[in-house]
Amino acid sequence: MSLVVAESVSLAFGKKELLAGLDLRIAAGDRVGLIGPNGSGKSSLLRLFAGDMKPDGGTIRTRKHLRTGYLPQDLDVVGGRTLIASVLESVPGRSELDAECKRAEQEFAAAEADGDEDRILNAAEVIGELHGRIASFEQDYSEHQARRILDGLGFANADAERDLGEFSGGWKMRAALAALLFQRPELLLLDEPTNHLDLPTVAWFSEFLRSYPHGFVLICHDREFLDEQIERVVSLEPEGVRQYRGDYEAYLKQRAEEEIVLANQARNLAREREKAEQFIERFRAQANKAKAVQSRVKQLAKMDEVQTLVHRETMRFRFPVSERSGGEPLRIEGLRKVYGDHVVLRSVDLRVSRGDRIAIIGKNGAGKTTLLKMIANELPADGGSVQLGHKVKVGYYAQHHADTLDSRRTVLETVNTRGDVSNTRLRTMLGAFLFHDEDVDKPVGVLSGGERARVALARLLVEPGNLVLMDEPTNHLDLASSEALAEALTTFDGTLVFVSHNRSFVRRLATKIWNVEGGGVETYPGTLDEYIDSHRGSVAEPRSSGKPSKTEAVRESAGRAPAARPGAVVASGAGQPAAAARSREDEKARKRTEAEHRGQRNRTLGPLRTRVQQLEAAIERLEAAQRERNLELAKAEVYADAPRRNTLLGEYQRDADALSDATEAWELASAELETLQAQQGAS
Repeated sequence: MSLVVAESVSLAFGKKELLAGLDLRIAAGDRVGLIGPNGSGKSSLLRLFAGDMKPDGGTIRTRKHLRTGYLPQDLDVVGGRTLIASVLESVPGRSELDAECKRAEQEFAAAEADGDEDRILNAAEVIGELHGRIASFEQDYSEHQARRILDGLGFANADAERDLGEFSGGWKMRAALAALLFQRPELLLLDEPTNHLDLPTVAWFSEFLRSYPHGFVLICHDREFLDEQIERVVSLEPEGVRQYRGDYEAYLKQRAEEEIVLANQARNLAREREKAEQFIERFRAQANKAKAVQSRVKQLAKMDEVQTLVHRETMRFRFPVSERSGGEPLRIEGLRKVYGDHVVLRSVDLRVSRGDRIAIIGKNGAGKTTLLKMIANELPADGGSVQLGHKVKVGYYAQHHADTLDSRRTVLETVNTRGDVSNTRLRTMLGAFLFHDEDVDKPVGVLSGGERARVALARLLVEPGNLVLMDEPTNHLDLASSEALAEALTTFDGTLVFVSHNRSFVRRLATKIWNVEGGGVETYPGTLDEYIDSHRGSVAEPRSSGKPSKTEAVRESAGRAPAARPGAVVASGAGQPAAAARSREDEKARKRTEAEHRGQRNRTLGPLRTRVQQLEAAIERLEAAQRERNLELAKAEVYADAPRRNTLLGEYQRDADALSDATEAWELASAELETLQAQQGAS
């Protein structure tokens, strides 16, 4: 069954035609990835499907009563309600049901007072039907489920009762996403939904979306996330809208195969055309070949041109060779940052070696951007120091840089930060970032978010330095541009420190991981996959880099001898058995200590975990019992039986109070468990 049908749709902004003759169907359960360069019309197409925009030509038809949920890239979320209320009240229809039920109960009471049996039965039937609808509603949209979604998206339990207006823009977007996921619309329209999510939340969202029972159309610059979710690609290509089965990898393969087939067809047709033209030219003047010549002329006229695929232009650039810095371009000692009573970073020690490519990961609000800003000297420290090494020049790209460009300056003027770079070099560089000819004279104010991001990147490239700091550089870039940026950064010969939620981007680049958590920074000398593998099944403990890494601890516990310190005396010969014995005793002592720690941890956390699990089970039982009572009350004969009705209503109110108490207790126990886990992890 088709949910949305677009027929001969056209759309233009000024002289720029975005869509022409678009025919597209979205069926129930479709999992569609919408791809194309910035400015090609992806977001506009979602707005057309959502009904927020009308096409210039053609029609867009949606199934009657279709429930659609739309998440744009930018959304104005106002306060005045608590976070949990904004999620619960986002589902349309509940207030209307309550109002209808109240009116029906008033009618029932009036009919009883009048002793009108027909009116009593009719009112009871209406009330029963309404209670059935309410029961179904509460089963589908329980507060418990709303809180679970908020928890998955990274909100703390205490956040549920905060006013929505108190949250930052990124967290407001998460709240809007939570409301959409809670509603479970039959068609989700998601425009870069991972932009404001951190890596742990992206992983949770990926799992949620993979089990989502309905269809969606997804725009996303994270190649890995896109591949995990979609089963069909709708691509806005230079030759028009094309569709391909499978994920993004399958699209690339099919597109390449299609290009080869069309190129071969074009070559074969060119050879046939050339032979026909040679035959006509050779035998044109011979009377005995006139019939054959005419046949070739007709054949030539019927030959259609083979339309080969047009290559989409993408960013293509390389970082210039940078001046060689010292062996340690960056050293951080005792770095501290505090906002009021909130300690973001406490006494962090970090070392960076020349050539490192370090990905800073962690939950939103943990301090990733704060750390990067302090390294870039955009934010003062409350303690400690950030020391740059010998001959280090810093290049810094941040999310807000693209948003704070002077809207009155042209693209060319914005990029020319030094003032002594020739226009020829600047235009060549801007061409690599897809700004050609008169594009460079456009004021920044008329550019899209993706175009402004490319301007900020081009400005960085004028003088990148040998220590590049980047904060979410792929935000506002399309998928092809994100891939191109990752490719360019692999050629950078300096040192790179970056924050990113884009897993494919991190996997492509990172050779070292900094995980910011609980006021500390855990360092891991390896790739993202190695880091995840090393922490699988365990909780990453926040600490500064002065302590031995978890990898080193594992190696030592496996019996591998640590490297000898400079100046240390290494025993040999007759001393080896004694050393081995001491090593075995140390190993036994270490295992005893670890066992004691585990025992203490389990004695503290075990009962609390059990309490949380018991409360969750109690909540499930109470909700199931309430659904059963609602179904009973939905029966006209039960509702007409006053003793039975009153008993059920009494039980319903009793368990409603119990459910409220259990939910509150679950929230408190969960918060206490999280606090104790964090405290024990930090100890």
